[in-house]
Amino acid sequence: MPIVVNLDVMLAKRKMSLTALSEKLDITIANLSILKTSKAKAIKFSTLDEICKVLDCQPGDILEYMNEENYTILFTKK
Repeated sequence: MPIVVNLDVMLAKRKMSLTALSEKLDITIANLSILKTSKAKAIKFSTLDEICKVLDCQPGDILEYMNEENYTILFTKK
């Protein structure tokens, strides 16, 4: 699925660790890690809302559409 999750980018911009975000959201690190690595199949709007509140960003800062070719290139292991 060519939706890329840029959670790691926003965490770096905010100088926040995944652990700190997990604690603020009361979501397990494992679940955030699945989201961060773009392996999640879905995300609840309420979760996205909370992430955006904590990181002071827009949903478009977290989620990005990428065409199939570029997505394949990005996520194909060499």
